[in-house]
Amino acid sequence: MGALWIARVDVTDADIYGRYIEVASKVIPDHGGVFIARGGRVEQLEGQGRARNVVARFASVDAAMAAYHDPRYQKALEWAQAASEREIVVVETDD
Repeated sequence: MGALWIARVDVTDADIYGRYIEVASKVIPDHGGVFIARGGRVEQLEGQGRARNVVARFASVDAAMAAYHDPRYQKALEWAQAASEREIVVVETDD
């Protein structure tokens, strides 16, 4: 079964967050992730929204978790956590 990595983000420091994006943009594809949404128009229908939303498709939950636990990604998390408020979930899909 496939998986979606869904990140909902409010960036508080674009320069520092940009460092995180550089690393994540390499690590996620290295683990088979394909970005299907990165930023773009958002229509918040219910609940609290975030300004930036990112969705990546993976072959499995295990592949998405491997990307998250990759040492390069874990190091980049320091920048993301210092420069944003965010939530990330990995959701298994039916395919």
